[in-house]
Amino acid sequence: MHILITGAAGMIGRKLTARLIGDRGLNGRPLEKLTLLDVVAPQKPEGFAGKVETAASDIADDKAARAAVAGRPDVIFHLAGVVSAEAELDFEKGVRVNIDGSRALFEAVRAVGDGYRPRLVFSSSIAVFGAPFPAAIPDDFHLTPLTSYGTQKAMTELFLADYTRRGFIDGVGIRLPSIVVRPGRPNKAASGFFSSIIREPLVGEEALLPVEESVLHWHASPRAAVGFLIHAAGLPADRLGPRINLTMPGVCCTVGEQIAALRRIAGDKVAGRIRRAPDPLVASIVAGWPSRFDPVRALALGFKAEASFDDIIRAHIEDELGGKIAA
Repeated sequence: MHILITGAAGMIGRKLTARLIGDRGLNGRPLEKLTLLDVVAPQKPEGFAGKVETAASDIADDKAARAAVAGRPDVIFHLAGVVSAEAELDFEKGVRVNIDGSRALFEAVRAVGDGYRPRLVFSSSIAVFGAPFPAAIPDDFHLTPLTSYGTQKAMTELFLADYTRRGFIDGVGIRLPSIVVRPGRPNKAASGFFSSIIREPLVGEEALLPVEESVLHWHASPRAAVGFLIHAAGLPADRLGPRINLTMPGVCCTVGEQIAALRRIAGDKVAGRIRRAPDPLVASIVAGWPSRFDPVRALALGFKAEASFDDIIRAHIEDELGGKIAA
């Protein structure tokens, strides 16, 4: 099997690559080749005996997109994208990467022809939904995003569905919750503080909280996100049906409940490293995001997330900190 990952240098891309190599395959087929693309060249993974191609590539460029699929990968994980706050601050960049880049990739696949129809898993977002919301958002809730990022993701979902309907690709879109706790340094996502208020205190550093503790949101761990992608790649098209964009399961909790979970697991001293620092831009973006879902279809199709935010924190401590917490 040949697998292509766009956005492979990002956190989810790196973790997905590691999972595929650890599993030595996908859907019962051995992994023979990996093509890893990003705007900066991803590092070649260790411990993989198969062929690996890495490249710094802008898939919004038609030529680059065609080169990416020239090897006819069996599965494409399309993770490349400009994150929420950056897409809001730089409209042109968001459109170029999130819309033009996706469509260039889809068109490149279509141009191959000759019956080529790979499974393409697209990482969408719950930002495709916009307020006002019901108490729990059902699978058939309308897409009315209130940010440029959410709009760009929603437009790509529509392209994905139409290219799939026309038989050009075999697509699945998965709307990811906010993924926490993200390792490493903060990125430009408006949702970044959901991770930083857990990540930094656990390693002895101060974290800034830009919103009120009453903010309610939908979360899943990086471990769960990779599991979503792997599971989506193996879903039979006849089980999925024509509505190919799915909202993923997650944990719904307030920021205050996040902090309480941190306090239960790591103690008062660690939780005390969070400092309030209101940010009106972040608060306004987050206020338009959905917070609670009823993902009946995804659960019926076998997608799984954590049961509590405590589980999400424990996954981070196990996967990123070697089980250790800074005193």
